[in-house]
Amino acid sequence: MHVFRDWFFSLLKPESVALTVFALCVVAVLGLALGALRFRGVSLGIGGVLFAGLTFGHWLGDKALSEQVIEFSRDFGLILFVYTIGAQAGPGFLASLRKQGLPLNVAAASIVLLGVLLTIVVCKVGGVPMESAVGLFAGGTTNTPSLAAAGQALREAKGFSSSSSAVAGYAIAYPFGIVGIILTMLLFRSIFKIDLDREAKIIAERNPPAPPLSRVALEVTNPNIDGRALLQIPVADRGEVVISRILHKVDGVVRIAYPETVVLQGDILLAVGPPDAVEDLKMVVGGESTVDLVSASKQFAMKTILITRKEVLGRTVDELNLDHRYGLRATRVRRGDVELPPSPGVRLQFGDVLTVVGEEESAKAASQHLGNSVKQLNHPQVVPIFIGIALGVILGSIPVAFPGLPAPVKLGLAGGPLAAALILSRLGHLGPLVWYMPQSANLALRELGICLFLASVGVKSGGHFFHTLTDGPGLYWLACGAVITAVPLLLVGFVARSWMKLDFMSLCGLLAGSMTDPPALQFAGAVTQSESPGIAYAAVYPLVMLMRVLAAQVLVLAFV
Repeated sequence: MHVFRDWFFSLLKPESVALTVFALCVVAVLGLALGALRFRGVSLGIGGVLFAGLTFGHWLGDKALSEQVIEFSRDFGLILFVYTIGAQAGPGFLASLRKQGLPLNVAAASIVLLGVLLTIVVCKVGGVPMESAVGLFAGGTTNTPSLAAAGQALREAKGFSSSSSAVAGYAIAYPFGIVGIILTMLLFRSIFKIDLDREAKIIAERNPPAPPLSRVALEVTNPNIDGRALLQIPVADRGEVVISRILHKVDGVVRIAYPETVVLQGDILLAVGPPDAVEDLKMVVGGESTVDLVSASKQFAMKTILITRKEVLGRTVDELNLDHRYGLRATRVRRGDVELPPSPGVRLQFGDVLTVVGEEESAKAASQHLGNSVKQLNHPQVVPIFIGIALGVILGSIPVAFPGLPAPVKLGLAGGPLAAALILSRLGHLGPLVWYMPQSANLALRELGICLFLASVGVKSGGHFFHTLTDGPGLYWLACGAVITAVPLLLVGFVARSWMKLDFMSLCGLLAGSMTDPPALQFAGAVTQSESPGIAYAAVYPLVMLMRVLAAQVLVLAFV
């Protein structure tokens, strides 16, 4: 072993950039392989990188790697990780606080606050130094950004040379942090005798899916609308229903219907919109017709256009003036898996799909005007990413003073980029800058960032961790971390199920989201075979992430 080590250091010099980069790459590969191993459906996930780093750092020693490269990799990796989380969660963040999202966020915030209180108890009553207890808080809740925020506060506000004590506490508490959430889910399923089929029916009745837009041919039989323009007809003037084509009884010709088109008795209208609104229009216009206007108007094409041109973002379909410019009628907007009517309240976003009806050449011209570029949709907007990160660093550096704390609190490198990404991705675009990130690019940057961060903190703290585990209070800390993990989950989980009457699928998502734990979410999805855990997880994730980042700093500033 010593011979191999001497040869290795003769090839890659100690404290060199080459050795440090090599070590981080090896740690990432071994850690991801370790995290992929499963035992009864449970795995360490990305946490395997941390344990590989701890082992590698213990083997190499404290002075083998470049301190500057390790610190840069740690901080930049963290920035990439939290920024991409915010970019994904931002568009739905405010929506998650409405309706059911509000009680879910209250319950998740309660789990965070209980964890903070228990961390203080572990420090004051249990005798664990707060610089280590805050690591138990981060590890027991599997929240890596809070560990980074605590480490930054220890170094900058308290003058610690490193955050190895916090990292050791994090690593000791992390395994039960993952397992404890899953055990809590299984315990609740047993105690409450959960029937997954019945729970699924309850969810379906409580949250019926939005019906797709319906398309119906209507015959004009109401004499009160004879001779009126479409924009003067009740219901049609609300913008919920689009009348895309009209068959005039006089000449039997199908034409594109515009708001100024005059309607006569006996005409056939093709209406597209939400089923309820179409039914309302039917009561005003007349009965359904069996005439197939789509087949009868072969001279018109129905085309879908991808919105990728920056100049049209944030505008409504009416503002685009497609009917007068191109002779086209927009009938629907698809955003993700949801179909929307092109009403005045719907503003186009990057990646929306607009359906139009009109002549083929006109549709091609409109496509050029609106973008319609799959390549641009899949191409990451690099300049906005750097601008967003820069703004996040500035935001994270702004100090905010709170009464009773000896030093101001900062969002730091963990919270600043996260908050900036939440805000910017919610805006969608600002002038020519588009804060849209393809899912593949988001996941790639996120995995790269968290691997760099965990590998860096692992190799830097390996020696201290194994000393704490073997010669120090490792088992005692493990018990304290288990308390920080389990007690808040059990208390809030019982209240959420018994008092809030939360369904089991959403409860699992709440528990996983309150701990910001993707492996637990994956387990919940596999057990329940439902999308509800993911919806609840996404609803509470942004708020919980910010709270845990700030809580870690407050614990350090107030009790170290």
